[in-house]
Amino acid sequence: MTRKKVKLAFITNDSARKATFKKRKKGLMKKVSELSTLCGIDACAIIYSPYENQPEVWPNTMGAQRVLAEFKRMPEMEQSKKMVNQESFIRQRIAKASEQLKKQSKENREKEMTEVMYQCLAGKGLQNLNLGDLNDLDWVVDQNLKEINKRIEAFKKGASTSSSAIVSQAVAPPLVEQKPVVELGLEGMQRTQTEWFNNWINNNTSEHQIEFGHGDEMIMPNFSDNHNTSVWPNAFFP
Repeated sequence: MTRKKVKLAFITNDSARKATFKKRKKGLMKKVSELSTLCGIDACAIIYSPYENQPEVWPNTMGAQRVLAEFKRMPEMEQSKKMVNQESFIRQRIAKASEQLKKQSKENREKEMTEVMYQCLAGKGLQNLNLGDLNDLDWVVDQNLKEINKRIEAFKKGASTSSSAIVSQAVAPPLVEQKPVVELGLEGMQRTQTEWFNNWINNNTSEHQIEFGHGDEMIMPNFSDNHNTSVWPNAFFP
């Protein structure tokens, strides 16, 4: 749970201001002790108050003197790098508050001119507006037109993307299933050669009409003496 934001204002009640001082001083001392212990750095705190004659020092006088001596040995630019006093702190707060006020005024003016724009669209005239109001109204109208054009372009891009996806799905050809390629190994090649040899034998036997009997006899084709050619070549068998 976050702590409630503290309102930075002078406490007019004396007793309440004194009680708040003691409470804040105790919390500050605790934070310095935690910073030194947890982070392992040298730190000290010196607090002056209108309620005590001597300032309160943490951790002690010797420790504070040692830390101050080490701080003075640093370059001047390093010393004043993140140093603030009451005046500089208040100036920073004023500058921050001024920026917030400027931003809030701009937002309020924009909302006011937006309301005037809608009233004009409803039929109200512009007779009561001065030149500054008209310039601000023109700026608000331009901003709304730019936003409308951006939305129109976004809708067009979305519609074109969806239509192109539908056309691509309709025009895309169906996928044709490709038959797997079977690579023949050594056994497949031998089987193919055997089938080719059997087909060749069957074709030749059908042409020469080689017939086998019921027994062991084989009937060869009838070669008459009128043929000058023989089955075997003459070079080897006369």
